[in-house]
Amino acid sequence: MPRINMTGKHDDQERKLKSVMDTHHISPQLQDQIQELTAFHTYPAPGVLIGAFMVDYALELLGMSPDLKLYGVCETPKCLPDALQVMAHCTTGNNRLRVVPIGKFAITLNGHSDTETTEAVRVYVDLAKLKTYPVIDTWYANSPAYDKHTMKDKLQDEIFKAGRAILASEKVRVKVTPKKKWKSVTCPGCGETVPDYLIEGDHCGACGSMKYYERSS
Repeated sequence: MPRINMTGKHDDQERKLKSVMDTHHISPQLQDQIQELTAFHTYPAPGVLIGAFMVDYALELLGMSPDLKLYGVCETPKCLPDALQVMAHCTTGNNRLRVVPIGKFAITLNGHSDTETTEAVRVYVDLAKLKTYPVIDTWYANSPAYDKHTMKDKLQDEIFKAGRAILASEKVRVKVTPKKKWKSVTCPGCGETVPDYLIEGDHCGACGSMKYYERSS
């Protein structure tokens, strides 16, 4: 069976994306970030592209650089968390990204704070503004009228045409979660250790409500 040239496919995707971004005069810096984000996500998903504009806008509103210690909340697990991870360096691994599965296409971003609450910026897709962009509006509403096979390129073009024009923002306050002190506890069910604050009764989550696997013989 012949091998698929994934490098060539990625190069074609990158060139096509750059051509569309050049057409809509996307800044070189944001272009680089979008290319990096697309590579991380593995393809230029519409939600990822919109997410790039959202994070870029939030950073500007905060007046902060991604080199600083930032904290993000994402209100959907789909596409959008990757934009925060790549562009704001808020990741699940560094414990600075929280995904709240509300189902809204929105993010909140704030800087480091030692207080109980802190000011943050929330950026979200404005439904009223979407009406100016019918292809995005159809896709965003998950309408059966959207056909990804025939409308994918139109959607991508409209996303770059719109940029921040479909977004809205608001100032909010968020709770600051202090780093928890913990000790290691052995679960009597599986014999593995977990932090004490993750114990459910006298068992770990894997032996309780968060169980997701069965041991095979």
